[in-house]
Amino acid sequence: MGGLNPKQVGHLSEPGRYLDGDGLYLVVSNTGGKSWLLRYQLGGKRRDMGLGPYPTVALKAARLAATEARSLIMQGRDPLDERKAEQQRQKAQRLADKAKVVTFKSSALEYHHAHFQHVTPAWRAGWLSKMERYAFPILGEQSPGSIDTELILRVLKPIWTVKPRTANEVRGQIESVLDSAKALGLRTGENPARWRGHLENLLSRGDKKRATQKTNLPSMPWRELPAFMGVLAGDAGRDAVALQLVILTAARAGMVRLATWAEFDLDAAVWHLPAERMKTRQAFTIPLPKQAVELLRALPRTVGSSYLFPGTGKSGVMGRIAFLSLLRAMSLPDITTHGFRATFRTWASECTNFPREVCELALAHDERDQTEAAYSRSNLLEKRRELMQVWADFATTPPAVNVIHGEFGRAKA
Repeated sequence: MGGLNPKQVGHLSEPGRYLDGDGLYLVVSNTGGKSWLLRYQLGGKRRDMGLGPYPTVALKAARLAATEARSLIMQGRDPLDERKAEQQRQKAQRLADKAKVVTFKSSALEYHHAHFQHVTPAWRAGWLSKMERYAFPILGEQSPGSIDTELILRVLKPIWTVKPRTANEVRGQIESVLDSAKALGLRTGENPARWRGHLENLLSRGDKKRATQKTNLPSMPWRELPAFMGVLAGDAGRDAVALQLVILTAARAGMVRLATWAEFDLDAAVWHLPAERMKTRQAFTIPLPKQAVELLRALPRTVGSSYLFPGTGKSGVMGRIAFLSLLRAMSLPDITTHGFRATFRTWASECTNFPREVCELALAHDERDQTEAAYSRSNLLEKRRELMQVWADFATTPPAVNVIHGEFGRAKA
């Protein structure tokens, strides 16, 4: 017979532990809450096992649970370990049941919704269009956990040689969706869409190389840039100011068009871009040269808009062809906005002694291999800051007094 009765259990209110018997206690907390606790020893180690709150678990139920736990102890089995194992089994079963319902298509649509709210409608549509055309017909109704290398190859092989660039983009999209599914517990093991160390052994490297090659876009020779920047500086229009920011930061046009004030810390002279705004889907920080900071401090903020360069269309931002229209108006129809990144990169190679990896990271290109990147976790922010300041000084200095700079301002031999 236990030491407590149902009436006592209901009326006890003083904080403390009240023994019922054989290690079973009613615990009353300082706030008045009550719960059951079984104290036992196994292998010379004392353990406390909660049996649930009162009155959800009544005295009779608590005694029954304690009896079952003691039965396990008599067999040399730890009831706490048994409980954890059962919880893990139930969790695995719930995930397995969920995985049977979730399909690759539903996972892809969920990923698309979660990650691409801050990119352009055209980019979102293009991402989804490739999945609908190439991936969904084969993978769409498969559960994420059932997708293997054979299925991935069925998607990629028909387009790997005829549309290498598209094929590589589709492969990357599938890899991202499956990584997300794994994080949600919907699959285990290695990602069958991974290139390095996996698909590179099954698909032609030559086609992969062609898939990742970029078309060279028309760019302005670096020697002509200071004069061009002087013309831009004399134009107070929105598009001219935005293009100056593109050039001073060596950013992509879309990064500037969709930039919001919340991304900038002008006191620290940095621009923080979240992962969903980056082509690489990795957050990136751009150091701002003093000229860019001055440009932004002078830029008026538009009431009711979070964007640096708001527009009047439905999107609320400046249009995709704004820069192109500006360049055409300046009688430069053969120059592209993206080409200014090439101008920067050519200048950095020909006119400075900054290391290649610093110059590439300034463009958000991380060419370090996985092993090197794992050991060197730095984003080289301060070295990039020095590079971008030298670049901004060059770009904003009248041509007659410009010099060729080396690292830390030293002339390059």
